[in-house]
Amino acid sequence: MPTTLPMAQHLEGIALATARLDAYAQSTGLEATVPTCRGWTVSRLIAHLGMVHRWATAIVRELPRQDTERLEEEGLETADPLTWLGHGSDVLRASLRRAPADLDVFFFLNDAPAPREAWARRQCHETTVHAVDALSAQLGRVPTSVEADIPPEVAADGVDELLSGFATRPGEGLTSTQRVEVDVRAVDTGDVWRAVVSDGPLQVVRTGRPQEADSVVTGTAAQLYLGLWNRGEEMSCEGRDVVSFWRDRMQVTWG
Repeated sequence: MPTTLPMAQHLEGIALATARLDAYAQSTGLEATVPTCRGWTVSRLIAHLGMVHRWATAIVRELPRQDTERLEEEGLETADPLTWLGHGSDVLRASLRRAPADLDVFFFLNDAPAPREAWARRQCHETTVHAVDALSAQLGRVPTSVEADIPPEVAADGVDELLSGFATRPGEGLTSTQRVEVDVRAVDTGDVWRAVVSDGPLQVVRTGRPQEADSVVTGTAAQLYLGLWNRGEEMSCEGRDVVSFWRDRMQVTWG
């Protein structure tokens, strides 16, 4: 569904998460391993995120398609990767601010807002999730929601994007021969999502009211955000074990 947050809040989220990632990386070092991204170092994390920022900027500015492998190599080879990351974040936010409200460009998720807002939202959560990855490198483990310190309204918005935008795509594999109705409930914000697993694509509706279900997944918005992005262990599940099903099937990767 269209985001309930203003674009300015998404832009602030990009800036905050970039600054946090910078701070975590400086304290940890570029060669530290990232527990939440198997096989990655902090250096690889920075190169990936800086690439994604530049790729998204090119789309928003309606520039020719970017060579993402070359951009990632640039991030790995630059003498000052954190300055390189910060510059890309700054240009992304400036490009989104300057983009017209009726921007008509490619976007790849279901049930999305208009492209300018959709890209601001996507990059807010892309950057926020990877800042959590950098925090995990600093801690040497998966962080708690308190340590990650994601505002509840931002976390709820990110849960909505993940469930309604990513998880409902036909290729994600969230299917079952047996129909399973799931309530996902954020106990602090009051947000509720109704998900129906069947032999077709996942169906998700943001209902705002609890219902009887085969499975009920609960947590604060931040706990759900981290848990559903496979970066947290604090959400709980009653009834059918859909959390294990989710972790086995839902792995968002760069394609």
